This record gives sequence, C-alpha cells and structure tokens, in this order.
Amino acid sequence: MRTTSPVDDPMLGEADLRLLRLLATGLPLETVARRTALSERTVRRRVRAICDRLGVTTPIEAVVWAARRGML
Repeated sequence: MRTTSPVDDPMLGEADLRLLRLLATGLPLETVARRTALSERTVRRRVRAICDRLGVTTPIEAVVWAARRGML
C-alpha cells in the first residue's frame, strides 16, 4: 500500500466498476480490453487512474477495496 491514506469516499463510475469486476474474475488485461472494446493501453490507464483515486498501488488492491465495500 501507499504511504498516503486511501480516499474515504472516491467516486467510481459504472465503467470503473465494470473494469474491476472483470479483473476480479482473473481475466488478463488483453481479454478485459476486448470485452470492453477498449485498447489494452486504455484499460491500463483507466485501472491506474482507479488505483490512484483509491490510494492503492495494484489492481488487485482496487478489486479488494471495492469488494469490501460491496461494490462488486
């Protein structure tokens, strides 16, 4: 985890949650990109932005963060 504290109530839109749901199933980024009709690079950037908003360092931490809050 980062040294900064996570944001208490970050805004996650439906598109963000869809990415996290797909990642939670264990799909590789390439497959997530195909299923969302985005480039792999765009998926990487969006996941990085989600992680930054949540104050976590890895996509799995973002998935866990959302799952613990009943968002997934």
